Formats: sequence, C-alpha cells, structure tokens
Amino acid sequence: MANEYGGDFISVTDEDGNEFELELLDALVHNDIYYHAFTSADAGDDDEVEIILLKAIDQDGEELLATLDSEEEENEIYDLFMERLFEDEDE
Repeated sequence: MANEYGGDFISVTDEDGNEFELELLDALVHNDIYYHAFTSADAGDDDEVEIILLKAIDQDGEELLATLDSEEEENEIYDLFMERLFEDEDE
C-alpha cells in the first residue's frame, strides 16, 4: 500500500460522541466515491488487524466520513482494497 512505512492518523467521533484514533491504510476512488481503509491506531502488534471501511460524503457542504450503505458495498470495496494489497506484494 502507499503508506507502507507509516500512515496518517485521524480522530473520528461516532454518533454517540465516542472518539476513536484510526490509522489510514489506503484510499481509493470507485464510481466517483472516495473510500478509505483504516485500522485502529491502538491495536497492538499481536492483535488481529481489523479493517474499517469508510466513505467520504458531502453533508451540507462539509466532507464527512460515513459507514458503507450495504453489505454488498462493503464486500465490493473490501475486495478492491485486497486486490490493491496483493498487487503491491506481487511487485
């Protein structure tokens, strides 16, 4: 992935006011929508990596990150990120 040796970190707040620190793993554009793959910034080396997929949406002129709308969309975008990951490994 593009940020193999260090990533970008962001803080996000969910609808309940809980704040989370996430590390950006990769980003892509599909059907004119920006998708981002994150993992928890506080996951240890021994923890299983959980990938969090979010997409950029425009709400009242402000760009926000939102969850994907369906399981079908999640599967499609997850597969696209995995293809990119394995492309990088093949090189």
